[in-house]
Amino acid sequence: MLKEIVVHGPEETIRLAAVLASYLTPPDVVTLEGDLGAGKTTFTQALAKSLGVTRTVNSPTFTIIKQYEGHYPFNHLDVYRLADSDEDLGWDELFYGDAISVVEWAHLIENDLPRERLAITIRHLGDESRQFIIQPFGAHFEEICEAISL
Repeated sequence: MLKEIVVHGPEETIRLAAVLASYLTPPDVVTLEGDLGAGKTTFTQALAKSLGVTRTVNSPTFTIIKQYEGHYPFNHLDVYRLADSDEDLGWDELFYGDAISVVEWAHLIENDLPRERLAITIRHLGDESRQFIIQPFGAHFEEICEAISL
C-alpha cells in the first residue's frame, strides 16, 4: 500500500515529520530517496527534532553516519559515497539495535537494509511543494503508513 502526501512548504514538511516521529520506536528504519535538493535533509532534521534530538543535524555525506541522542538514539546515514562499495559498516548493529535510523540514498545498500522498513521518496513539485511517496515494508510500517496524515 502506497500513500502519497503533498506538502506546500517547509512548515508542512516539518509537521509531516513530527507526525511520523510520533509513531517511530527503535529499531525502526526509514529510508529516503529523492533528487538533490528534494528535501531529504530538511525532513530528517525535522524528524530528529521531533524525536528529541537537540544537536544540529546535517547531512553526513563525508562521514556516512552521524549518531545523535534524543528520546532514543538516532542514526542518520547518507550512503551516497558507498555507490561502488561492498563494505559492511556493521549494518546489523545499526539497523537492529536500540536506535531509530534514517538512511538517505538507501537504494545503494538495498541488500543490506532490513526487510521491514518505511521507504519514502520525496519529489520536488516546483516552488516549495513536495510529494512524499510512502511505502511500508512489514505490518508495523503498514500501520504507521495508514495512520499518518497532515
